Amino acid sequence: MKHILIIDDDMHIGNMLEEALSKEGYGVLRAYSGTESLYVLSKVRPDLVLLDLMLPGLSGEDVLPYIKDIPVIVVSAKIDIDNKVSLLLDGAVDYVTKPFHMKELLARIAVQLRKSAAMPAASSLTFDDITLHPDTHTAAIDTTEIRLTRTECAILKILIQNQT
Repeated sequence: MKHILIIDDDMHIGNMLEEALSKEGYGVLRAYSGTESLYVLSKVRPDLVLLDLMLPGLSGEDVLPYIKDIPVIVVSAKIDIDNKVSLLLDGAVDYVTKPFHMKELLARIAVQLRKSAAMPAASSLTFDDITLHPDTHTAAIDTTEIRLTRTECAILKILIQNQT
């Protein structure tokens, strides 16, 4: 059974999502704030996260960088295109605007779970004192970790793979 973490402070939306996901055979975990979501993620590793942005405590934008190796679908009422693009470049795999159609969201969830099941675990690449983690778009130089954009990560990956 695949498990999905719903991070949303709106009780009605969370209950609706939980009911629909349970009917589809998914296990459901809930968090009602950004801070609570980090606690839940420290205890369990869901197969997918549905992340609202406007949360009490830490916002969804603040939580996203802490979610590693788990597909995140942002489900938010924010419609600003720059915000959407930024979140997708920072690691979200999809963005669904509220209000949404449940059938569409369920399809997007199924696609992301299928993709993550088909993808082999990405391994780190190393060159001298640089370690690249393509799956999380991060690089470490000695002990200093740096977040990279997808483009920066792709360029660094090519350079490391083609070192002479």
